[in-house]
Amino acid sequence: MSFLNARCLTVCAALIVSFAQVASAAEILIADAKSQPESLTVAPGGVLIVGSASTPFVYKVKPGASTAEKFIDASAEGPGTFFFGMLADASTNTLWTCQLTPVPNTTPVERHTALRSFDLTTGAPKIRWNLPGDNNTCNDFAIGPDKALYITDTANGKIYRLPSGATTAELFLEHRTLMGVDGITFLDGTLYVNNVFFNKLYRIPVDASGKAGTPVDIWMDQPIKGPDGMRAAGGKLLVAENGSGKISAITVNGDKASVTVLKDGLKTPTGVEASGDTIWIAERGKGQAVSIPMPK
Repeated sequence: MSFLNARCLTVCAALIVSFAQVASAAEILIADAKSQPESLTVAPGGVLIVGSASTPFVYKVKPGASTAEKFIDASAEGPGTFFFGMLADASTNTLWTCQLTPVPNTTPVERHTALRSFDLTTGAPKIRWNLPGDNNTCNDFAIGPDKALYITDTANGKIYRLPSGATTAELFLEHRTLMGVDGITFLDGTLYVNNVFFNKLYRIPVDASGKAGTPVDIWMDQPIKGPDGMRAAGGKLLVAENGSGKISAITVNGDKASVTVLKDGLKTPTGVEASGDTIWIAERGKGQAVSIPMPK
């Protein structure tokens, strides 16, 4: 092989790697820079579904598309309505959402929030469950090994449980350490939550009867700031740190954990979800969905 041919192969190989790296990352504007995507999820077929914390819309981005289209319109729900948590459940063809509507003439602002579900394909409404109380914050949720949906109420320090097939949720746990509870997920069958107010990570013990115990504080080897959306992937917890502009992977070992930063320099990341070899991020501060490769 000549020197030129060898040189060409080297350069071409480098270009292929470069193009592959570009192809594995994306920045997709959701409506506009002020759309404030708070949470996102990936539906079957690679459809990205993204909520908005500044509008009454949920958007979807089809595979290979660079623009978002409106999927759900909740503008009839009242002025200022917006969305937080998003979770696709392929097994029931359901999109779970947290819908929030400000209460008029309240200072500080109070919100009535509802857990809502929609057909994952058509967007047709399914279940609606209004959280108890005059002021609440349905924030995020996770599906447990028991197929129930576990829901966080940030403002009131509560976790609710919606049994599979039910239309009304029940109180699962209320505890003072949960004031500020935000992200929630199951890792290897164990329930974990974080606290966006106090930068904490907790394990929620559950006994054989399904009753929750006192949250266990997980000591982390470096601080996290503003832990928000959280999902489990590859044996780790993926966390969006809205206060530091980072996406971190947390490896839990008993009551201790190590933190590895996967991406920094983001502007208010609030949601994260893994899909195959890709991690999707809701970058609320820039109104976009961002993807990065899943670490090997």
